[in-house]
Amino acid sequence: MRTPIVTALLLASLLGGCAGAPAQPAGPDRLTVEVVATLPHDPAAFTEGLEFAGDTLYESTGLAGKSTLTAGPAGGPPRTTATLPSPLFGEGVTVLGPTLWQLTWQDGFAIERDSATLAELRRVPFEGEGWGLCHQDGGRLVMSNGSSKLTFRDPRTFAVTGSVDVGRDQLNELECVGGDVYANVWHTGTVLRIDAATGRVTGTVDAGQLRARVNVTDPEAVLNGIAAVPGTGDFLLTGKQWPVTFRVRFVPARP
Repeated sequence: MRTPIVTALLLASLLGGCAGAPAQPAGPDRLTVEVVATLPHDPAAFTEGLEFAGDTLYESTGLAGKSTLTAGPAGGPPRTTATLPSPLFGEGVTVLGPTLWQLTWQDGFAIERDSATLAELRRVPFEGEGWGLCHQDGGRLVMSNGSSKLTFRDPRTFAVTGSVDVGRDQLNELECVGGDVYANVWHTGTVLRIDAATGRVTGTVDAGQLRARVNVTDPEAVLNGIAAVPGTGDFLLTGKQWPVTFRVRFVPARP
């Protein structure tokens, strides 16, 4: 039989242990998309990368022998176009002021270009595949390769400077917003919001309704384009060979 003193000590120990336990992080926010507007999109564009610089929308497209990079107004015809020579397969793109980087998929190098003319300046080799690309404030590049890893790269040399594991593979097109990275999960309608410092998924966006609205049947015509609209909380979302681009807001999903 325990004495009152022993019981009190045990209770105090249990309460103290609970008080000192580290708080568990909350699960990811459950989000969905609210469509604000729709814009025309080239239905032949096999979209791999999408990013705004000011009011200019840059789009990188894939397919060997058909890969391009375009720059122009959202929803309008491009002002400038660069065509990648066959058999190069274009992937993600990110704009760093006067220059930009465009990935290639399995060709083993990234292309640095003049962001005004899209003229090629140089090619820098890297190991593995290239999928998505964006840059954070300060210029650090964030790259995906279809795995669960985000790789950080130097904006001048393209050298690897670090990485984080997200715990969810098939990370594809990327968009950097502050300390967050938005990543589309290939062959799904899901966009993840990731804390770039830790790799923790802080939000899961269900954007599956968008593919249903464009009425495409090709299994490869999947969501694959994310661009934050400057000065707003809105995003442009599109997909491979979709005839429209959606301007959306990420809002809480219904329970």
